[in-house]
Amino acid sequence: MLFYLCLQQNQGLTIEEIIKQFTEQLQVTSIIEYIAVIAGIASVWFSKKENILVYPVGLVNTVIYIYLSFIYHLPGEASVNFYYTVMSIYGWYMWLKKDQRHEKVLHIEFSDKRMVLYQLLFFAGCYVILYFSLVYLKANFFEGAIPWADAFASASAFTGMWLMTRKKVESWYWWIATNIASIPLYFVKGLVLTSVYYFILLILAFAGLYAWMQKAKKAAV
Repeated sequence: MLFYLCLQQNQGLTIEEIIKQFTEQLQVTSIIEYIAVIAGIASVWFSKKENILVYPVGLVNTVIYIYLSFIYHLPGEASVNFYYTVMSIYGWYMWLKKDQRHEKVLHIEFSDKRMVLYQLLFFAGCYVILYFSLVYLKANFFEGAIPWADAFASASAFTGMWLMTRKKVESWYWWIATNIASIPLYFVKGLVLTSVYYFILLILAFAGLYAWMQKAKKAAV
């Protein structure tokens, strides 16, 4: 459905014209967006490696995208990045936290059935709240908002970030969902580089899922 929106946005254009438009938009992309993209990719890479740098580098990305999201009428994404900022600080603390034996408290692991249920309830609750909030914002402030799509991308991101701070393997499934939704969502807003950025993050998310699954399996043996 989101990809259909992309086609509608470019209705009547030939493939050559779309490629030309894509190239032109890349050329006028702001420096600040390039910085956000690089920081975001690096952050996901560090996350895949279970490196604590995921959080300080990620903070650079989230602060910039809060600014960009408001400019391009993506209030849901702005809220996501504000949430990222808060959770990055929390995750930074949790990943560094050690017990009385000076050993790390958190380890990469799979969620049990109860935790999976909590994830689904958390996602559903976030989606409902965000959807109706965005419907109101679209009618009164942000005409360019796409409530159902923005809410889905945001709610799945909320869930993924929460699970990431707890080092749950399933966080990557939510990141994959977020990236799939965000690719066309940003494209129709004219943020072409960010759309490509989410495609790269999608690839990294699959790699991260595989890496964390392997670590969790080894730890369970």
